[in-house]
Amino acid sequence: MADILVAGGGIGGLAAALGLARHGHRITVLERRELFAEVGAGIQLGPNAFAALDLLGVGEEVRRRAVHIGELRFMDGTTGARVAALPLTGAYRARFGNPYAVVHRADLYVPLLDACRREPAVRLRGRRHVVGYEQRGGRVRALLADGGHVTGDALIGADGLHSAIRAQLVGDGTPRMSGHTVHRAVIPMAEVPEELRWNAVTLWAGPRWHFVHYPIAGGTHLNLAATLDNGATEAVAGVPVDRADVLASFPRLSGPARRLLELGRDWKAWTQCDRDPVDRWTDGRVTLLGDAAHPMLQYAAQGACQALEDAVLLGELLDGCPADYEQRLEKYGALRRERTARVQSVSRHLGRHVYHAAGEARVERNAMLSSLTADDLHDQLAWLHGVTGFGQGARR
Repeated sequence: MADILVAGGGIGGLAAALGLARHGHRITVLERRELFAEVGAGIQLGPNAFAALDLLGVGEEVRRRAVHIGELRFMDGTTGARVAALPLTGAYRARFGNPYAVVHRADLYVPLLDACRREPAVRLRGRRHVVGYEQRGGRVRALLADGGHVTGDALIGADGLHSAIRAQLVGDGTPRMSGHTVHRAVIPMAEVPEELRWNAVTLWAGPRWHFVHYPIAGGTHLNLAATLDNGATEAVAGVPVDRADVLASFPRLSGPARRLLELGRDWKAWTQCDRDPVDRWTDGRVTLLGDAAHPMLQYAAQGACQALEDAVLLGELLDGCPADYEQRLEKYGALRRERTARVQSVSRHLGRHVYHAAGEARVERNAMLSSLTADDLHDQLAWLHGVTGFGQGARR
C-alpha cells in the first residue's frame, strides 16, 4: 500500500481520493481551507458522470439527491421561439445507460465527502495549503504555505483553476479570460409560478448573452445563470451584484425568461476563465487532475464530469502498488489529454459561436438546430455522454 497525496479537497480531489483508495492506496487530502465544504449553485451531470460516480461507489446517493431532467431546451431569447429540444428519457437513457441530472454542488460534494470519511484509507487534512512540491529518492514532498511539508509516493494536483502544482509543473501563467461574466442566483421553487416549473434545463440564447435555468436541490429551488459577453478583463468570483444591474444587462430577454430573471435576488458574479490544452500533465511522480489539468468554460456543462472521469482512470492505472509510478502517471495524462482537450474546445465554441450568435449567424444557428431530430442530437452527443471508458478515444 502506497501513500498518495492529493492537493485540493474539492470535487475532483475527493473523487481522486476515492478512486485511489478503492485501488489499494492510502490517501492524504490536503485542503487549504479549515473545513471541507463546497460553495456554489447548480451542476449538470451527464450519463458519463454517473458512470464514473458508480465506479467511485457514490452513484446511487447522488442519483437520490439529483433532479432527473426530462429535456434540454434551446430557446431564442429575443423572440421566445423554441428552437430545439432534446428528450432525456426513453431512447436517451436506453442508449447512454444513465440519466441526465442536475444537482446543487453540495448534493454532489457531500456524498463524495461522506464516502471519504467512511474510507479508512483516506485522511482529510484541512489548513494544509500546498504551494509547491519537491521530488527526491522516489518520494514527493508537498510544500505547505506555513513552511512545513507532507511526504508521499506520489502527488495529485487537484487544486483548481489557480493550481500551485500546475504553476510549477506547466508554468503557463494566469488563466485565460473569456470576456464573459456569469451572474448566478438560486430562488425557492415556491416563488416560481407553477406554469414555469419545468423539469428541463432551458437555455435562452441572445446576441452576446444567454440565460439558463433548471431545478436543483430535489426540485425545491431554481438555479438561475445569466451570462453576458461584456469583455470582462478582471477576474472575480462570487462578487455580489445589484439586482437592478443584472436586469439592465439583459434588456432584450422577454417572456417567461424575463419573468424568471426578475425573480432572482442575491445575485453574484463570476468571470469565466479557462486555459489552453497542454501536452504535459506529469512531472515524475506528480500529475494534475480536473480544473488544474484542463479548466474549461461552463458551456458544455462538463467541468465536474471530466474531473470524475479523471479520478476513475487514475485509480485504475495506479491499481495496487506499482513500482513504475512515473510511467503510469504519464500514461494517465496521455490517455486523458485528447478527450479533455476536445471538451475544452467544444466549450469555447459553444460560448463564442452558438449561444451568443447574432444577426445572420443567429438565423443560421436556429435553422441548423431546428433541423436536427432527437436521434441526430443523440448521435452528436454520443462521444461525450455515451462512454464506457474514459481514456483516449473513449469507447461507446
